Amino acid sequence: MHMSDALVSSPVAAVMGVVSVSLLVLSLHKIKKANNENVVPLMGVMGAFVFAAQMLNFTIPGTGSSGHIVGGILLSAMLGPWAAYVTLASVLVIQALFFADGGLLALGCNLFNMGVLSCLVAYPLAYRPLAGEGGSSFRLSLAAVLACLLGLEMGAFMVTAETEMSGVTALPFGSFLLFMMPIHVLIGIMEGVATAAVLVFMRRYKPDLLDSCKPVSGQHKVSKKVLLVIAGVALLFGGVFSWYASSDPDGLEWSIAKIVKDGEVSSEPEMVKNMADRIQRNTAFLPDYGFAVGENGGLTEEEMEATSSSLSDSKTGTSVAGITGGVIVLLLVYLIGLLFRNRMRDKSV
Repeated sequence: MHMSDALVSSPVAAVMGVVSVSLLVLSLHKIKKANNENVVPLMGVMGAFVFAAQMLNFTIPGTGSSGHIVGGILLSAMLGPWAAYVTLASVLVIQALFFADGGLLALGCNLFNMGVLSCLVAYPLAYRPLAGEGGSSFRLSLAAVLACLLGLEMGAFMVTAETEMSGVTALPFGSFLLFMMPIHVLIGIMEGVATAAVLVFMRRYKPDLLDSCKPVSGQHKVSKKVLLVIAGVALLFGGVFSWYASSDPDGLEWSIAKIVKDGEVSSEPEMVKNMADRIQRNTAFLPDYGFAVGENGGLTEEEMEATSSSLSDSKTGTSVAGITGGVIVLLLVYLIGLLFRNRMRDKSV
């Protein structure tokens, strides 16, 4: 559901950016106020896990579309909503900057649609009341499915609303919504089932990792062994399982293709949009989770296109992207946590 810059105008991007960043600052304040250093390592490895898991697009049977998990409900169930939003925001920022997944101008929209709506809205409204404190596996599973479904549907609606408010494309709001909502119902259900499976497993074998099962003080320390296991699974997902991701267009691309014949959206040129595009081209060293192609070396445009496609789709490029992205997310989250840890210690002296 990563929006591209072609769908949004500068004013809409600016407003959504202010809202998303403001909530990010509030989330950092909440984490700092909780004074829990122990959550930082878990944030790092779970961020790497979600980054890798988002690379595993799964086919939606009978539609010609695919989807991937957002991960907001899973992160919230393990870290709490505030830490989950910071973690998921780190994933989305890294994806936009280094992998050109989602537009740089549209980053505020993507933070809101995938991060805020899942972690700060769907989780407290749907998951927590239904899952309860240490509820049964059935309640936990039902809560996960409904919360993921709610988060995806709200996100799908916001994508269409932001596109309509931007007014830079010819996509009709009604038709766009008609395709976006149903396909994301299917994606939401599949993410919910996957999330439920992970959480039920955690509830059985490591219940202390679930936010609802942690002590009131929130100071439970996660063992290094558990952190290494999660990090290992993340590396496996990003380095190997990502080879088998569906090549079908995701729900957003599929919806656009149903309206626009060639699937390409033309939008009004803007100075800010062009600037964001130039910045992203310079920072994205693994665009589309594959090797970037440099100078053409005398190749024709058609040969360059074929070479670029071959390199981008190679297993090596995918593995490098999955592992590199996971490591960068882990380091970014750890750096954020380190800054807060030093501040907390300074205040305690």
